[in-house]
Amino acid sequence: MKLNKNIKKTFQVTKSLFLKGLFTLLPLTLTVALINFLFNLLKSWLFPVYQLEPESFKIIPHSEILLVILVIFAVGVIMQILIVTHIVDTIENSIFSRIPLLRQIYFGIKQLTNALNPNDEITFKHVVNVPFGPAGTYALGFLTNYVSADFSPNKDEKYVSVFVPTTPNPTTGFYLVVPEKDCRILDITRQEAMTVIISGGILQPEKHQENL
Repeated sequence: MKLNKNIKKTFQVTKSLFLKGLFTLLPLTLTVALINFLFNLLKSWLFPVYQLEPESFKIIPHSEILLVILVIFAVGVIMQILIVTHIVDTIENSIFSRIPLLRQIYFGIKQLTNALNPNDEITFKHVVNVPFGPAGTYALGFLTNYVSADFSPNKDEKYVSVFVPTTPNPTTGFYLVVPEKDCRILDITRQEAMTVIISGGILQPEKHQENL
């Protein structure tokens, strides 16, 4: 009987130590595996770029990634120096906006990327909590603009436009017209809000972890 208790206790200690080691190493292992997967995925996407490179450039390790970074930087410089924003807007409005499937995909992705762009202070003005669904239920959304009195449900009250992204695909969502008084502006960035939405609330902003 005593022998069985000792075996059981030994098994429990062994199991506890194994699980402690497993869950200590698991986040690091999964992080490395995810980074490795994303890196290889990026390399596969950029393989056509690698094929088009001159042979002299290919001696640089992962040269296709470096080349794409340089191209992105060059585009940023061109957008900053030259007045091409109007041209891009014209192409979007005259071509992309007129093709049904392309319109939804392109402008949905553009809205998401603008939300993640720290330099864009226009698209999503504030992160807010708004009533959504049954009474007492709230959603995380983005205040995009104020609603004109001509389109407001009640002209005696201020209304705002709020975009509520869906989880885990934030390129789709709901457009709400909400009384301004019902919106609570949150002290988090758009990037932090997107992280919360995409993860379904699993990931929280670090500065608010202590309040959990």
